[in-house]
Amino acid sequence: MSLPEDDLTCPVCCDIFTDPVLLSCSHSFCRICLKRCWETCLRECPVCRKRATKSSPPTNLALKNVCEALLQARSQASAALDEETNCTLHGERLKLFCLVDQQAICVVCQTSKLHKTHDCSPIEEAVLDCKDELALTLKLLQDKVDSLIEIQRTSKDISKYIKNQALETQRLIRSHFEQLRQELCQEESARLAAVKQEEQAKITGMKDKIKELSAEVLSLTETISVIQEQLQEEDMVLLKNFKATQERSESTVLGSDNMSGLLIDVTNHLCNLKYRVWEKMLDHIDYTPVTLDPNTAHPCLILSDSLTSLHYAKQSGGCPDNPERFHISAEVVAMTPLGSGSHHWVVETGSNQDWILGVASLSAPRNAEVSARPENGFWTLCFRDGEFRAMTSPPTPLTLSRTPKQIKVQLDYDKGTVSFLDPADNTSAQFDMWGMG
Repeated sequence: MSLPEDDLTCPVCCDIFTDPVLLSCSHSFCRICLKRCWETCLRECPVCRKRATKSSPPTNLALKNVCEALLQARSQASAALDEETNCTLHGERLKLFCLVDQQAICVVCQTSKLHKTHDCSPIEEAVLDCKDELALTLKLLQDKVDSLIEIQRTSKDISKYIKNQALETQRLIRSHFEQLRQELCQEESARLAAVKQEEQAKITGMKDKIKELSAEVLSLTETISVIQEQLQEEDMVLLKNFKATQERSESTVLGSDNMSGLLIDVTNHLCNLKYRVWEKMLDHIDYTPVTLDPNTAHPCLILSDSLTSLHYAKQSGGCPDNPERFHISAEVVAMTPLGSGSHHWVVETGSNQDWILGVASLSAPRNAEVSARPENGFWTLCFRDGEFRAMTSPPTPLTLSRTPKQIKVQLDYDKGTVSFLDPADNTSAQFDMWGMG
């Protein structure tokens, strides 16, 4: 355990002990300091004035060793300081800072080939500049740490939100498949009923056919009996009855021997069954070219289960502050980025009196309040305060004869144009994407 420097200081010279001696009163002094004191006064302790019992007090070896260790440490520290503040090549004091090589140099180094053409500044100025730069770096790093701590703090909430998001998505998937199953069950029931109905019709037809055949068999049997009887009669009786017997045999019409079309039309029921069912289901299933991405929606925008419509709520939905989300303005973008070709979709605006719609670039800012203008990555049409405006720079007022309930957005990526049309009369507004971006 090291002692405080006050305990290693001679009371006479007020410096670190040199060859300390120990008096009987337990006070220590440098040997030379004590000798000088005793030359001018009585042989007593300079501190407590107690008479010394010995003319030559013993050396305080323990104190001497501690003091020598302290002096040696001081010497090494001084040498190290000189090494840090002096040039290792020329031994001169480091007074300049090379701005190119970012190192401290002496005046000899400055005139050498290595640094002759380099800009230098005094050490004092360089220290201030470096401190300012390090302070800025420190602030950036601290901001990053604060940001990471904030992310870490909210990670549990995000994990909980992800679980809820997964459960809700699974619920909606089950709901969609349940609807499909119901459609399939209804179609299955209808087709099974059609087979059953045809079966009943065919069986009823066969029963009628059997009755008809039985009646014809009976009629023919009776005619055969009459002819057989006539053949047993006398010749004159046979001749008298021949005409009537012949007419009776000829009047028997055989119409029940046609047996075609009696079976169930299996081909009609099974031909391309899966395809025909799928084709019929498509008539009842809507396809939407634009699906809204809930991960980009402002917290106050509530999306429908089908992700095709939304409404504004004053209270936030409690979604996380992920980077894809619009945090300032109440906006949401579609799920699929468009990078080529021609595309169009129709937006139902209904009776909404405040809306903005169109196309946004992937780089559009989402965590800052900016105008929906081309220079910010937005090509949009706005309806606000009863006025239509194409959000060019500056905005272009539009005069329409009526307020449309639908807006058709048409993007030609290859040509770089965005058009807004009223599907009812094809009234349009158009501006150039690339020329205004």
